[in-house]
Amino acid sequence: MNPYLVGTMLGIVLLLAMFLSGRGLGASGGLKYCAVAIIGAVDRQHAEDSIYYSKYFENGKKPLNNWLTFEILGVVAGGFISGAVSNRLKFKIEKSPKISNVRRLVFAFTGGLFFVYGAQLARGCTSGAALSGMAVLSVAGFVTMIAIFGSAYGFAYFFRKNWI
Repeated sequence: MNPYLVGTMLGIVLLLAMFLSGRGLGASGGLKYCAVAIIGAVDRQHAEDSIYYSKYFENGKKPLNNWLTFEILGVVAGGFISGAVSNRLKFKIEKSPKISNVRRLVFAFTGGLFFVYGAQLARGCTSGAALSGMAVLSVAGFVTMIAIFGSAYGFAYFFRKNWI
């Protein structure tokens, strides 16, 4: 799609999220609610006794009923719909011919783990901390975005041999 159109649409979605829910967008929050629901399903007693997890279950609350969980489902569904409409819906591991599929998947999974861990430490992912933060002109949002792109350029230099 046209990047200007997509950027405008993202801005409208972000504005509506802030107007309707009082908070911005964020994928890590939705994933957190999914993880809490899984922990509650596996060991409900532990979840109810835990200081951290118990607040998600008090007064009969269900973590999966949070709107951020539905946001994650919408992102996944939207990705599949976009891929189907543009005839790009296929399983393909994009990588350099110099590395194996296993190495590419290990690097992708490891990078995802680091990203999720960093998002927990930062109390938000790129969409929550940077995009929503910048939308309300928060200095922390701008610093976060600069740090994200700056570190990406730094790490890309060292890991470029996996893609070139």
